[in-house]
Amino acid sequence: MHEDYPRPQLVRPEWQDLCGEWSFAFDDADAGRGAGWATAQEPFDRTIMVPYPYESELSGIGDPSPRPVVWYRREVEIAPPGPGQRVLLHFGAVDHTAQVWVNGVHLGGHEGGHTPFSFDVTDALVPGSTQVVVVRAEDHADDVTQPRGKQDWLDEPHGIFYKRTTGIWQPVWAEVVPDLHVAELHWTPDVPGAAVTCEVALSRRPDRPVRLRVRLCLGEEELAEHTVRIRDAHSRFAISIPAARHDMHHGRLLWSPERPTLVDADVEVLDEGGAAFDRVGSYFGFRSAGVQDGRFVLNGQPTFLRLALEQGYWPQSHLAAPDAAALRREAELVKELGFNGIRIHQKVEDPRFLAWCDRIGLLVWDEMPSAFEFAPRTVERTVREWMEVVRRDRSHPCVVTWVPMNESWGVWHLAEVAEQRHLPTALYHLTKSLDGSRPVISNDGWEITETDIWGVHDYAPHGESLRERYDGPDAVARVLDDRRPGRKKVVLGDPVVRGLPVVLTEFGGLSYAPAAGEKWFGYGTVGSAEELTERLRGLVDAVLDNPELAGFCYTQLTDTEQERNGLLTEDRAPKLPVAVIREILTRPSAAVPPEAVEANRRAARGTAG
Repeated sequence: MHEDYPRPQLVRPEWQDLCGEWSFAFDDADAGRGAGWATAQEPFDRTIMVPYPYESELSGIGDPSPRPVVWYRREVEIAPPGPGQRVLLHFGAVDHTAQVWVNGVHLGGHEGGHTPFSFDVTDALVPGSTQVVVVRAEDHADDVTQPRGKQDWLDEPHGIFYKRTTGIWQPVWAEVVPDLHVAELHWTPDVPGAAVTCEVALSRRPDRPVRLRVRLCLGEEELAEHTVRIRDAHSRFAISIPAARHDMHHGRLLWSPERPTLVDADVEVLDEGGAAFDRVGSYFGFRSAGVQDGRFVLNGQPTFLRLALEQGYWPQSHLAAPDAAALRREAELVKELGFNGIRIHQKVEDPRFLAWCDRIGLLVWDEMPSAFEFAPRTVERTVREWMEVVRRDRSHPCVVTWVPMNESWGVWHLAEVAEQRHLPTALYHLTKSLDGSRPVISNDGWEITETDIWGVHDYAPHGESLRERYDGPDAVARVLDDRRPGRKKVVLGDPVVRGLPVVLTEFGGLSYAPAAGEKWFGYGTVGSAEELTERLRGLVDAVLDNPELAGFCYTQLTDTEQERNGLLTEDRAPKLPVAVIREILTRPSAAVPPEAVEANRRAARGTAG
């Protein structure tokens, strides 16, 4: 895998990285459009390193003040394509709205600060000339109807909210493609059926039928080859995988944290003579994810969830990773600490990070950044962008749970106001209609309307409190029915659906005692590494010893600005020896029987017995 390649599940060998130094300008008066900045050079009086937000140190600017409109300009060498070819310009994410011009030609815009978009720039290119790309980004710090996650709306970070990320914060890149090409590619494995469903979106409807050929390989072994004749821009078909039919052998194909096997896919679009005129590389993981009998199940086997809460912030670059290698190292650290997954919290993470989770073997909960005011505009923005998130990420085997809302953020009165209650319920059903292959939690933490997992946030200070609170099925039922973490009822509606997994999706939150006068936030304070070890062990043991709990998500992986409750510092240095943390986290769980653990190990070895 090329670490820098920005779209890991739809790969072409030739691409042009447009990150680096761009010209830049603030437009506080929002005068740039009327003043013709899209075709001017003079207003761009600064330089910025893309893809880092101007608020961050790595951008080269480091201005923390809210600036609602910013402009980017870059002269690039993009040769006009040959006959039958097009040039696409891609943006990984621009917060919050973007307008794009090439050589003064307005190509279009995109709203939503966390999802990718592209433009065909071919007709705007000037032969024999340097091409000029201009981007206008708009992001109002005080607009709490836009999905923003943990980006603060106040001038200074406070509580659990952090510095802002404005404008371009994921890669910008270009590629040359055939006029008729693969635009989207999605995979849905069917483990019981020994097959995978492939969904292909072409750039347009073919003028005449074409053939699509798909080869699936495990290393050098060809698992399947399938060719279909297609007439429309969108096609969907199942590919049988004979090697997955026999239970004695299919374990070697299964993706899991213990054995993250990936199936490589080669997809070609063929003309009438059988010649390939477009070819892309992809991959998928052959696995199933769901819930059964109060447990999360992976590939039909109960799997105890040992997740870390991942904020995905970096001290020098905010939401943007410092570089591609940092994304890989982040995933490796999670695995080394003993977690088998992460809950990416209030952020839509870079696809390159998800690709490393696919390869390393981490279970990922994918979460939508929240807005903070309920209004029709909030609903429209949230629904539209969440659909884009699901479409972008649903082929990643690491993604095993969707979380469209958190702790009633933005729907503060859903217990009393029906309109607000309808939003998480609608998002649950919308998500299930877009992807029925994974569990969905409508509103993680409390005031849950519809769900496949009861996600409870409980920052009990000591393990003894957790042991008492969740002591047996009746006690757990009381938590779901009566207890009010965060002064909120866990479950809305009656009756409570029994038999769903109960997971402590936020707990822990232990902070070292802050220095005198230091601004900080935490859910509990410890004064030494020894005390941190003792308290961490007590909390984790209380969950592992409880057969009623299907997993946990520890708050949190890293310190993030004033929220100093990470197992790692902001610079990703462990606060305790990695071996100590791993020993605490990986002890067997009472919720998953030993035979299920052994079955998972056998599958990891690729055997059935």
